[in-house]
Amino acid sequence: QGRILVLCRDSMKLTIDIATIPEEEKSELVVLLLEIIRQQAETIQELKDEIARLKGGNPRPKIEPSRLEPARKEKPEGGEQKRPGSDKRHKSVELVIHDELKVPAVGVPEGAKFKGYKEFIVQDLHISSHNIKYLLECWQTPEGGYVIADPPAELAGKHFGVELVRFILYQYYHCHVTQPMLLEQLREIGVDISAGQLSNILIGNNADFHQEKEDILAVGLEVSSYVNVDDTGARHQGQNGYCTFVGNELFSWFESTATKSRINFLRLLRAGHTDYVINADAAAYWELHGLPRAVMEILNVEQPRVLADDPQWHQYLEQKGIKRARHIQIATEGALFASILEHGVSRELIIVSDDAGQFNVLLHALCWIHAERSINKITPVSEKGKEDLENVRGKLWGLYEDLKAYKVHPDDAVAERLERLFDEIFTTKTHSASLNNALGRIYRNKSELLLVLRHPETPLHNNLGENDIREYVKKRKISGGTRSEAGRRSRDTFTSLKKTCRKLRVSFWEYLRDRLAKTQLIPKLAQLIRARSTQPA
Repeated sequence: QGRILVLCRDSMKLTIDIATIPEEEKSELVVLLLEIIRQQAETIQELKDEIARLKGGNPRPKIEPSRLEPARKEKPEGGEQKRPGSDKRHKSVELVIHDELKVPAVGVPEGAKFKGYKEFIVQDLHISSHNIKYLLECWQTPEGGYVIADPPAELAGKHFGVELVRFILYQYYHCHVTQPMLLEQLREIGVDISAGQLSNILIGNNADFHQEKEDILAVGLEVSSYVNVDDTGARHQGQNGYCTFVGNELFSWFESTATKSRINFLRLLRAGHTDYVINADAAAYWELHGLPRAVMEILNVEQPRVLADDPQWHQYLEQKGIKRARHIQIATEGALFASILEHGVSRELIIVSDDAGQFNVLLHALCWIHAERSINKITPVSEKGKEDLENVRGKLWGLYEDLKAYKVHPDDAVAERLERLFDEIFTTKTHSASLNNALGRIYRNKSELLLVLRHPETPLHNNLGENDIREYVKKRKISGGTRSEAGRRSRDTFTSLKKTCRKLRVSFWEYLRDRLAKTQLIPKLAQLIRARSTQPA
């Protein structure tokens, strides 16, 4: 009961959910046949695993979810844990009452005494078109000219009101309603709008929103001690591209580009600036990454300079005769690195990633969940190997719990003990070659995994980045890739604004109206980020 059978043959797959079979069709014969099928499916998989072993390969692994961060919290002592939001509350206390209707009682007997009214509150919604005709005064001057009144400023000369534009932006960017479906919805409500006009509302005239998005990153990097980063695919004009996420508990910022190189990431960290800087910081980066001394002398570090943008930088490299791709790459990375420091990004900023190489700048911290996956997917072929695997995993989980406790109460003596424990676990030699290789790879990342011992504020995992970028993945799967540069930029902008509003506990619905109507009752998101960063955790 309630089980699901998946039958495969070549490329064909048939899924049978036993729970969906009507009771009247669950005869003894049907139940018996399904049980036989289940047993045969298990036998087939066992035979496939045995064939894989005989050929020197590995059978299909049974990978369990990571236990470093359990999905469900332990129940508190003394009672069951309640579902979030399940506490009893008066649901109508904060409701704004728009209409009040008196309902007469039926069958009131003679002599009854009126005792007032009993409240019965109903929530409802009005969705309909609301068209306004503005009568603009026209005056003719003595000279024969005309003075004509202007429409309200918030209309910006357009024939679609603030509430309609807000609804369109909210449905498309927040609710992920596709453009064709949104066009159909608007027309059925009674809005006379074309596909071109709808597209213009979605991706045109968004300069103020774009600027606010850029301010989010600039201030977020300035006030933060760490950021989570991640990237995902982002198709544009039929070509593969990438969307990079930067953020933490205060903000979310997305930007789509054609590549995901370290040069690209450093460009994004400039937060809207376009310059390249040659100074001591650039020289230190070049030396660390092995740029030949002769090339460094050609770049003339002794005379700090700023190149305004990409054309000036490439012209400078060409004038200096630097043509080798590797030299151009390191030189460019160093000049970008110096630029982000020049614009206020701390050299102590912690970048938390899943070990993607392009993010290895400043203070780089790695995600323990990703590191543990390399051990979690191992399938030992001997009993001794299985024992070693369970032993290592047990010690790993213990170390992870100790690191979480250390973040709350840092202590130098505890830090030394945890570092020794790390060495003990990841230098262990086991009876499994695969496990030994995995332990060795993790040990080589020791400094990045144990950065938390020097900076206790460092997150131990990159779950925040993965959860945030899932928003972009969902939008990509529903609406596909972007076709215009304005469309790509608007998608990045409104995804950033929406996610940041949520983190700052600002209603995205109210935010849109405030910005479109230009009432400015909601402060700039960058201001809210700065204010929130000074509040105690």
